[in-house]
Amino acid sequence: MRTERKGYRLQAAGYGPQMVMMAVAALCLVLATAGHANGGPAPSDYKVGPGDLVKITVYGAPDMSTEVRVAESGGITCPLIGSVQVAGLSTSEMEKLLATRYVDGGFLRQPQIAVLITEFMSQKISVLGHVTRPGQYPQRGSANVLGLIAEAGGVDFKTAADRATLTRADGTHAEIDLEKLFDGDPGQNLAVGGGDRIYIPKADQFYVYGQVQKPGQYKLERNMTVSRAISASGGLTARGTERRAIVKRRGPDGEEKEYGVKGTDVLRPDDILFIKESFF
Repeated sequence: MRTERKGYRLQAAGYGPQMVMMAVAALCLVLATAGHANGGPAPSDYKVGPGDLVKITVYGAPDMSTEVRVAESGGITCPLIGSVQVAGLSTSEMEKLLATRYVDGGFLRQPQIAVLITEFMSQKISVLGHVTRPGQYPQRGSANVLGLIAEAGGVDFKTAADRATLTRADGTHAEIDLEKLFDGDPGQNLAVGGGDRIYIPKADQFYVYGQVQKPGQYKLERNMTVSRAISASGGLTARGTERRAIVKRRGPDGEEKEYGVKGTDVLRPDDILFIKESFF
């Protein structure tokens, strides 16, 4: 089920824009739950930083197990061994360091230690553009595109395009088809990490004038035909006819030309659709 189509159905049923947006965001969150759990394993190359919440399990010594947040100074405080600087270390490096400190302190002989990052507060992912709450969000567990969009409140289906761009921290890019993403295509639900950015641009627009109920500017949906455009603008007036519709369109040279169109013709970005009066 596409969230955008779901939104339009809700709107048609009489729900207000705020209720529609809440429903869309909720649907995104449900779809994202499996891949965006709080407290997943850290990527192998993830480096711990200030603000991260770390769960330390010392097997056979529950009194030494703890959950602690990394301080701004980059350190944590552990039972018996005190302050340990961990910023910049991977979880495996932390495990080795803590084991060494417990052995050197004479507290344990062969400690078995596991480190799990439950909140990735030091690594932020940006969600920008046409979402409900654009901004930066901490990486939580194994984050993915759908989970971050859900955390940002979902897309603003009235203005958002049907695509998104994922820009990695290393500068590489990936294009996301939002329709396929919301339909459950796992190939679109890419994993994301600290420093990544998800951008959802504004949708292309078209214009409708003449003998329609609600002339004006509208979002250009995928494969938007002339007939659908007329429907989106409230339908024909009593004097309007689809048979004599024209489109004003700018070519690559910037020159505007007029074209006769029929109901099945597909509109392009910035087209101006004009519906004329019927002769009868």
